[in-house]
Amino acid sequence: MTPHMNTRRAAALAAVAAMVAVGVQTGTATAGTGNGATGTTGTSASSSGATILGVNTAARRTTALRAAQSDAPAAAEALGLGSQEKLIVRDVITDARGTVHTRYERTYAGLPVLGGDLVTHTASDGRSKGVDRATEARISVPSTQPKLKSAANARTVVWARGAKPVLAFETVRTGVRKDGTPSKLHIITDATTGRKLHRFEAVETGTGNSQYSGQVTLSTTEGGSGFELTDGDRGGHKTYDLNQGRTGTGTLVTDADDTWGDGTGDDRQTAAVDAHYGAAKTWDFYTSELGRDGIAGDGRAAYSRVHFGTGYVNAFWDDSCFCMTYGDGADDKSALTAIDVAGHEMSHGLTAATANLDYAGESGGLNEATSDIFGASVEFYADNATDPGDYLIGEKIDINGDGSPLRYMDQPSKDGGSADYWDENVGDLDVHYSSGVANHFFYLLAEGSGAKTVNGVDYDSPTADGSTVTGIGRQKAYQIWYKALSVYMTSSTDYAGARVATEKAATDLFGAGSAELAAVGAAWTGVAVK
Repeated sequence: MTPHMNTRRAAALAAVAAMVAVGVQTGTATAGTGNGATGTTGTSASSSGATILGVNTAARRTTALRAAQSDAPAAAEALGLGSQEKLIVRDVITDARGTVHTRYERTYAGLPVLGGDLVTHTASDGRSKGVDRATEARISVPSTQPKLKSAANARTVVWARGAKPVLAFETVRTGVRKDGTPSKLHIITDATTGRKLHRFEAVETGTGNSQYSGQVTLSTTEGGSGFELTDGDRGGHKTYDLNQGRTGTGTLVTDADDTWGDGTGDDRQTAAVDAHYGAAKTWDFYTSELGRDGIAGDGRAAYSRVHFGTGYVNAFWDDSCFCMTYGDGADDKSALTAIDVAGHEMSHGLTAATANLDYAGESGGLNEATSDIFGASVEFYADNATDPGDYLIGEKIDINGDGSPLRYMDQPSKDGGSADYWDENVGDLDVHYSSGVANHFFYLLAEGSGAKTVNGVDYDSPTADGSTVTGIGRQKAYQIWYKALSVYMTSSTDYAGARVATEKAATDLFGAGSAELAAVGAAWTGVAVK
């Protein structure tokens, strides 16, 4: 966080934000606390007291982005960036209080700056409310000409996630992981010394008769010879059958009479029913609970692919295709398409469109936890009697073969690998295990510590220091997490930074002296994040 800048720069940045706000606020924002979503009209959230803004149209969002990009040079000057730096606008969000949050990537001498992203915050009256940066380092390198020869598929970048920015190569190595998941491994190498600086994975792992949700209503489209799994109500989301292939889009799932699947893995349509239904429920959750128009906030639908490979026991999100992909399980009859899994995978796309948390170290754990948090929240929101909401991740898909869930949010270590509490080594864990700290935080914030039963499931959540945490309710908890993710976190946010981001979000939503803000602090302390 950079709270101070000189008066001239603050005024310039305020002027930029004011111009952008004109492009966004064509109506009157609802009075109240807001959740940070872009929009102009609102409806009250029933149990939290926060205001959920109406969904902004894609055209209005495009106007806001164009206005912000047009004014990016003035913003760069206001922020005191160097003459060789330029800002590229990724997102503009105006919250219920009229605060404009503008998210930028940076370039240096025309080269992408990895770890140079930042978010500016400008109040409705033009006051600067500060800047959140992925790095505080000044972006500068002695030369933009590499001393080493790059590989044919490498691009030259400025690596800004270390202590000092350096010229580097980014190479993408594609392949297949041991479990059959496609891999797009990004490797960052110092362009002067050849030293490996960083690596992260870009492919992020996790009326129909469904396998997990019973009989459900699907939004389909009538075609020339029957019906197809195209959801005209939600951006045109389509569900495809890969037919055990591992590449391409596959074949759009169709049916003659608009009755899909038989509820078992023996019918190929069943997996498509669950995937299509899960995508619809996730879209609706984003819309009604977060005030967000689809994954990227632009009304554009992703698509789903089912029947990936043979004996593939996983699911994944790939931002390059903007799609979710599901395997059929070890027996090829137990597709990984439960509601919380669908919500988890789509939420990797949400993270990519907002904070773009680096998929390694502590930020990678936060990335995975975000998908677990929203996956569980979607399951509660769906209110499906066959798959009621819980704080267990993947409990329906039986990925372990013994009926146990993949992860537990109330006490993550029950899975045998996840961390309950933060320590200085947590970033060294696999991201699916370091995510435990944030999952545990979310459970404590929503439900509190100690023993309780929710929807028939027993939980008993401890704290690192034996303290008692009183929950504020799930809806308030996920509104706080979403606002923190969408307007305060950056690509390099770690657990300490996540505490700061969620405290800012709680302050925005519920006030500086609120019980909700105090609960955020208590929950983080409960997982040893100071």
